[in-house]
Amino acid sequence: MRQVLGIVIALVVLGAALLVPGCAQPQHFPDTIGLPAGFAPEGIAIGSAPVAYLGSRVDGTIYRVDLRTGRGAVLSPGPGTPALGLALDPHGRLFVAGGTGGDARVIDTGTGEVLARYRFGSADPFVNDVALTAAGAWFTDSHTPVLYHLPLGPSGGLPPPEAAVTLRLTGDIEFSPDAINANGIVGAPGGAGLIVVQSATGRLYRVDPATGRAKAVDLGAESVPYGDGLLWRDGRLLVVQNRIGSIAEVRFDRTGTRGTVERRLRDPRFDVPTTVAAFGERLYLPNARFSTPPTPGTAYDVVAVGP
Repeated sequence: MRQVLGIVIALVVLGAALLVPGCAQPQHFPDTIGLPAGFAPEGIAIGSAPVAYLGSRVDGTIYRVDLRTGRGAVLSPGPGTPALGLALDPHGRLFVAGGTGGDARVIDTGTGEVLARYRFGSADPFVNDVALTAAGAWFTDSHTPVLYHLPLGPSGGLPPPEAAVTLRLTGDIEFSPDAINANGIVGAPGGAGLIVVQSATGRLYRVDPATGRAKAVDLGAESVPYGDGLLWRDGRLLVVQNRIGSIAEVRFDRTGTRGTVERRLRDPRFDVPTTVAAFGERLYLPNARFSTPPTPGTAYDVVAVGP
């Protein structure tokens, strides 16, 4: 009887300990998440839930994966125009940059339904990335010196197709022929304008969304060649340098016109990562593997960096 009573008391004490915050071991999320063979990822978006959305540059398929388990499923199937840059809004909508398709689409992440499609007017399109600001959605074109803007209405209402705006880029930025020019895009510090990275030159630009004038950010002797996806993190701008396999961490001054590359993050698992999203203290990067010939059987994954 005493032995049984001792076991019961031990179990009660153990159960109480597990209920005390901080006593339970934290759940371990996988460090590497496999994607379907031949998927060829490009963009990634993560919201407040531990769920990531990834787009295929091959056929535009959108894949949804649970970061806790690494298991995933197709949310929105191809074939269609490529799915490059992705951005998730508070209404559960995914904004997708359509690459060489010269378009954008908005997908309901609950149902996978395409809510809207927008065709942009460039003669040689490469709609590469997208950022969401209070003014709406902004898309870069890596071949043409323009930004595309979808102004959102009250409560985030989607505009009709004819409301899409083309804003020509002027000022310091100069596009190089046969190169990847404007690529990643985010809102500027304090919400004043936009930050765009030019992959071909490794320069960052601050763009006035009212005029399209681009002012080069002074990085001193530094640059960020092969700059791709951008993400604000703990007051720093993270710049994924795809073919270099690193993430440059840039600290801006109070004016937002000067930046310092404080360090570069690297990981042996990087295989041409294209962009980055965060959940908790971890960063997630899809490996595009540009240097590996894409086939239906090519393996692709997403790697997590952090604790």
